[in-house]
Amino acid sequence: MSVQAVSLPRAERFIGHHPVLSFAARRILWGVLTLWVVSIVVFIATSVLPGNAAKAILGKNVNPREVLALERELHLNQSLWGQYWYWMGHFVHGDLGRSAASILGSNSHESVGALIRAPLGNSALLAGITIALLIPLSLLLGVLLATRAGKWIDSLVSTSTLGAISLPEFVTGSVLIWLFASTLGVLPAVSLIGPGQNALSSPKILVLPVLTLLAATLAQCVRMVRAGMIEVLRSDYVQAARLAGVGERRVLFRYALRNALAPSVQVIALNAQWLVGGIVVTETVFGYPGLGQLIVNAINLRDIPTVQSVAMLLATVYIALNIVSDLIIIYLVPKLRTAQ
Repeated sequence: MSVQAVSLPRAERFIGHHPVLSFAARRILWGVLTLWVVSIVVFIATSVLPGNAAKAILGKNVNPREVLALERELHLNQSLWGQYWYWMGHFVHGDLGRSAASILGSNSHESVGALIRAPLGNSALLAGITIALLIPLSLLLGVLLATRAGKWIDSLVSTSTLGAISLPEFVTGSVLIWLFASTLGVLPAVSLIGPGQNALSSPKILVLPVLTLLAATLAQCVRMVRAGMIEVLRSDYVQAARLAGVGERRVLFRYALRNALAPSVQVIALNAQWLVGGIVVTETVFGYPGLGQLIVNAINLRDIPTVQSVAMLLATVYIALNIVSDLIIIYLVPKLRTAQ
């Protein structure tokens, strides 16, 4: 054993000898660096907004001394570099700062963390239900269409999914509101939640937002699973398994689906990442009290600490989903483990 090998920490040697762990460590490192770059972009973007944030919060007819006091309280009197490091230093320790908009409300010391807790839970619930439906529906419909390629059901669903892909989510949401709320009157047009309640208190308010998000994401995932399954079903080893007398269901789900999943996982992960941004538009259309509504209101009120925190939170979720999808692909394709 060399002197260099002896000097390495045990954890570092362990990770170095395991390609998957080494790959995961590199991806996490790049994710942290990416998040740091995003933090700079977010800070600059919110800092160059026109107007004075303190005046926007307090109003036009306000004493200049009150404006200066609020600027000192929000550290707006420091240089941009000083403001960034103050914000970033607190952010990495879990302190999201104080909501500037709370100055106008009854709770003048409300933290951003307390402000986003309920909207974060509502958005996580909406996205979680969508993903929980997206994955099994994508796999089942993709396999179904692949086994019936060229038939009428394949043509019908393929045409429908192509139409769904071409529609923006605010158009889809408006159509669903017109159909189910205005015409049929079976579902609420606006997703309102009473004080002290959550979205599960009235499950009906989740139906139209979830359908809107599914319409925007399901089509592409189904088409990708279908294309991957058709290619795998035509391969030699699948034909050999059928000739050997292996049952069709086992051929589909034991041999074909696993090999078709790798490219499909990437598309499903991309659509799950899209939910991070797409959910903002959908929540605005239905008035759903999630992060989308929160960030729109924060921008209107020039609540910079809240805008920065929500943007960083969404970026963190996006990067984490990207890392998880890469690890799932490594697990599904064993030969990729030796390439790392």
